[in-house]
Amino acid sequence: MNNLSTDGSSAHSQMLADQKMAKIQKVFSIKGIGHGLLSGFTYGIYSTLVAIAASYQPLSTAVGLFAAPFVCSGLNDLLSGIWLFMYNFKLGKLKELPRTLKTKSGMMMVLGFLLGGPIANGAYLIGLAKAGVYAIPISATNAIWGSIFAWIFFKQVPSKRVICGMLTCVVGASVIGWTPVENADNFLLGIFCALIAAIGWGMEGMFSSFGGTMLDSDVIVNLRQLISGGISLIILVPFVHATGLLSATLQAGTPVFWLALSGLAAGVSFVMWYKANSQIGCAMGMSLNISYAFWGVLLGILFLHQAITMNIIVGSLLIICGAILVTMNPLEMFKKGDEQ
Repeated sequence: MNNLSTDGSSAHSQMLADQKMAKIQKVFSIKGIGHGLLSGFTYGIYSTLVAIAASYQPLSTAVGLFAAPFVCSGLNDLLSGIWLFMYNFKLGKLKELPRTLKTKSGMMMVLGFLLGGPIANGAYLIGLAKAGVYAIPISATNAIWGSIFAWIFFKQVPSKRVICGMLTCVVGASVIGWTPVENADNFLLGIFCALIAAIGWGMEGMFSSFGGTMLDSDVIVNLRQLISGGISLIILVPFVHATGLLSATLQAGTPVFWLALSGLAAGVSFVMWYKANSQIGCAMGMSLNISYAFWGVLLGILFLHQAITMNIIVGSLLIICGAILVTMNPLEMFKKGDEQ
């Protein structure tokens, strides 16, 4: 009799524990979804703010293809790193920055930072300068490139769903670039640079997948922005003969103000993205982050007076849908909803 009572009590306790755990996981998932959506929205804000900064003198009349984009990219990332440095100072995590760099995972992350930071960010800003908001959904194909690199280097063979999503994104990119808005040469150059950005971010995602799971997201993003900004300003800006432009931009003040705001938005976006990936998984986190393609285009139309065309509407929707197919199975969301 006592055994039956004990077994019943244990079963009841286990049921209560399972219910409590399910409730905690649900709250955790809701937070993760919120972080993922916020990461996409804030990156759309970043794209708009950095374009506003580039519209002011001396950036707007800078000579040379790479000068203004690399100055903008370097200042944006460095200022973003400073915002995050203050954030980590408040959290008491500054000691973790040098410690992280000494680890094998941290060194692997640095390689990803270089590909996704100075190279991809610079190309992205060239894309924005030459193709406007049309460059944004093209850059959102980074999830596809990440899957391709994982297929090649890690033998992670994509499913039919992933391949279908990739093809959908390619079609969407083709639709966007089918009818240039302005000068054809500049427009196509912008689309090409946005594609370079997508490839760089895809490679960053591949490298980050090795070290990101064991490291603090606040610290990782802080290092990313500081390293990216430092290399851009110390190495790339002098290399493209833009030191004078950097000095003039700092003296102008107004573009630096907007870059400080864009840096804050970029820092928040990356932190939220890493948090979402840890809370709901990289697949769903990437899917929610990709919403920046929509927000960037919408904010560009509202505040930068970009023209609305059927090409950009259809192409953007195709790319977003294709990227979601690559990173997750939409049917699983309904299945999980039914189970709960």
